[in-house]
Amino acid sequence: MNRALTGILLVAVVAFGFANAYEETTNTYRRVVNTSFGPGEHIEYRVHYGFVNAAEAIVEVAPTVYKVNERPCYKVDVSGRTTGAFDLVTRVRDTWRSYIDTSAILPQRFYANIQENKYRKEENVTFNHYTNTVKAEERTERDVFKVPDNVHDIVSSYYFLRTIDFNKLPIGQVVEVPAFYDDQVYNFKIKYKGKETIKTKFGKINVIRLNPVMPANGFFKDEESIKIWVSDDANKVPMKVEVELAIGSLDMDIRRFDGLKTSPRFW
Repeated sequence: MNRALTGILLVAVVAFGFANAYEETTNTYRRVVNTSFGPGEHIEYRVHYGFVNAAEAIVEVAPTVYKVNERPCYKVDVSGRTTGAFDLVTRVRDTWRSYIDTSAILPQRFYANIQENKYRKEENVTFNHYTNTVKAEERTERDVFKVPDNVHDIVSSYYFLRTIDFNKLPIGQVVEVPAFYDDQVYNFKIKYKGKETIKTKFGKINVIRLNPVMPANGFFKDEESIKIWVSDDANKVPMKVEVELAIGSLDMDIRRFDGLKTSPRFW
């Protein structure tokens, strides 16, 4: 169950991102027009397993812009932890951090600290988009990896998603993006399913529905077991996530937000 909880804590940030979405390209760095987020944004989520509170996640952009690899970057922290009775059965304390280039919306550095029961893993990786390589710091084994153009980490891909104009995509289109995590390049796929209206604790809101396409396995019910509803406004914030597992389901709902660039339109 701890892997299931970790999955839903990641699901708002994993499998996001769209190719060919930027407005300008140079010989070295693309330039992405971003009107959706900025420094000081803070969003909190609560995860439910049935009627039981199982975990919580916080996604926040630091109020200060940092310089990494001589590029100005947003510092983004994503943290997830189990709560209540679930914390007694399967203890999760995970943190992911990405320094995201403010112009290209690409990662310059990524950090992960994973604590799940007795499992521990900590890693630092640096991205070089000029040479298309990623270097894993403080490693004794192979520590430089070749990666595709404009590769993301699991956090930066979510923020890249938020720069997309979904009005330009036909319903049903599947788009792919490469992302580097855990020494591998993953070709994440996500399907645009159209627009809906959902209820939240703040009221009703118009949303965009997305389905990450999951590989066949015994963990999820089917390849479209993850459903994500993103606010249909300039912010493009995930408002709700549902994950259908082989046994039971998990739900994640937004519970608090602050520092958004645009006020969400609830009614």
